Amino acid sequence: MVLEGLAEPDLPLFSIADYVVFSLMICVSAGIGIYYAFSGGGQKTTKEFLLADRQMHVVPVAMSLMASFMSAITVLGTPAEVYTHGTMFWMFWITYIFMIVISAHLYMPVFFNLGVTSAYEYLERRFSVVVRRLGCATFILQMTIYMGICLYAPALALEEVTGVNLWGAVLTLGVVCTFYTTIGGMKAVMWTDTFQVCVMCMGFLAVIIQGSINVGGFGEVWSRNLEGDRLTFFVWDVDPRIRHSTWSVLFGGGFMWIAVFGVNQAQVQRYLSCKNLRKAQTALYLNVPGLFVIVTLASLCGLVMYALNRECDPVTAEYLKTSDQLMPYTVMMLLSWLPGLPGVFVSAVFAGALSTMSSGLNSLAAVTLEDFIKPFKKDLSERQYTNISKVLVAVYGALMILLAWASSFMGAVLQAALGMFGMVGGPLLGVFSLGIFFPCANTVGAVVGIICGFLMTFWVGIGAQIYKPIVPRPPVTIAGCPLANHTDSNFTTSTVSMVTDLLGTTSVEDLVASTEERPAIAEFYNISYLWYGVLAVFVVVTVGLIVSFITGPQNPAELDPRLITPLFDTACCCCPGRCRHTLWCGVRHDDKDVWIEHEKEETEKEMQRRESLRIARKESLKARKESLKNKQEDNDVELKEKGAKVETPSIGNKDSAV
Repeated sequence: MVLEGLAEPDLPLFSIADYVVFSLMICVSAGIGIYYAFSGGGQKTTKEFLLADRQMHVVPVAMSLMASFMSAITVLGTPAEVYTHGTMFWMFWITYIFMIVISAHLYMPVFFNLGVTSAYEYLERRFSVVVRRLGCATFILQMTIYMGICLYAPALALEEVTGVNLWGAVLTLGVVCTFYTTIGGMKAVMWTDTFQVCVMCMGFLAVIIQGSINVGGFGEVWSRNLEGDRLTFFVWDVDPRIRHSTWSVLFGGGFMWIAVFGVNQAQVQRYLSCKNLRKAQTALYLNVPGLFVIVTLASLCGLVMYALNRECDPVTAEYLKTSDQLMPYTVMMLLSWLPGLPGVFVSAVFAGALSTMSSGLNSLAAVTLEDFIKPFKKDLSERQYTNISKVLVAVYGALMILLAWASSFMGAVLQAALGMFGMVGGPLLGVFSLGIFFPCANTVGAVVGIICGFLMTFWVGIGAQIYKPIVPRPPVTIAGCPLANHTDSNFTTSTVSMVTDLLGTTSVEDLVASTEERPAIAEFYNISYLWYGVLAVFVVVTVGLIVSFITGPQNPAELDPRLITPLFDTACCCCPGRCRHTLWCGVRHDDKDVWIEHEKEETEKEMQRRESLRIARKESLKARKESLKNKQEDNDVELKEKGAKVETPSIGNKDSAV
């Protein structure tokens, strides 16, 4: 169905070569999983399956960190974002720099010093097991929803360019991803991420190069976007309702991405697979150029898409259902002349999806095992824990496929995913920050704070779904769309005028005036989704500190110093030692060795306890076998005796008869 009066687009479909390229990407990803299922230790321990034996090289860790959340949402959503709203999204590359520095030096050392597998183990050590369970449940909610979005987005693209059933594609992707993650563990996840990042870049480059050639060079691409008001790099207006301003991108986006790279289990688990803290920080710093390249290539694709479609917007013309289909639509119109190139792009979309989903499945298995199963089942063997982890991956894979269906109702995938990070990831970042930077915060404050943070962000987020935010956009047109035979030019001109008048509005006030009456509270819901994380952290920390002081603050001297980041040691390293010691706020950072030694003793006791249980279980099993053996022997003897009694009279009777 297209806009009345316009001709149907002649959209090419996949060729055999495209299917070959796409199938090759799927086979390579599955093959990596099969290889690591049998190489090395064969994924027989949880340390190998979940953390790659903590021996991973810096490069695959860096690539995996980058790929985990630069997924199909990046491949589909970022070009569509730039096409629709302009280049402000590209400014996130500045945010990435600050985010990585903060994550590497303020959050990462805490997890490394504690030697945890699950990031949420920190919350139990710092506060209580209740906070740990709450944090873990929040992460599970966040990642399962996010993976559903990531699975739905590429399947939507595949449906558009090939005509393959949407839900058939969902099942195929979900099964392949679950398969290689289940058998290959963390090593398979990281190396497939590395391969898939390369495929993503190839897909972007194919669109940029061929699109620039088609419009007459990149200079023409730039000039067309300049005329179309797409080139916007700085918006200094402090109005929080502006969707992407300089302030919302730098500060709001900073909080959102710190929640991802700083405390999200999927990322924490990756850099914990490095040998030491220095290598992990190096892997994270390598993401600065990597993320810059990815967001730049994706944004350039958006500029090329606009240059190609500036006279005929496919969404307005109703060639497409949503803006997320712009990228695959453009690819098929642009690259179908050379069989195999559309396959490269669709492979890039699916590669991004697979990298995110595999990372999510592995991390979900880790937190479920460490936070929910091990505390209640402490006497299982290492092999049993590993098998449970593999079963958990399969279960979450099935749940991911189910949630992909729900994702079809969320609208544009980029904003849906990033908004969800703010709504769910923001309170998590708040409770981690409360524990890491505020030694006086106590358990009651943490629980009340995170609950209030959730209530606030979900209130705003759900309100934004009821009263959709009014977002001004640069103008689009359908003046250049091909006309149906029966349509005259007067109809098309009036249609173009209507679309331009509606979408070309340049101020929020004008757009409000053009819509139906909205209640006053709707203006609060109109806040940019990028501020959700800031709002959540502010609420969690503020409420947490107030409640902590009301109920009796934590004594900093009683805390394990590894649980607290000495903020001023990092930020003010040139200050005199006595001054920095005062700024420790009572935390005894000089006593780290005492706590480490105490933890070693506790670990040794736990290992001895488990070894005693193992020996006792072995002896019990041996005794049971011996008992069964003796019982069997007694039964055999009894059967022989009964047989002899039965046989003797029969022989005697026979002799008597003779």
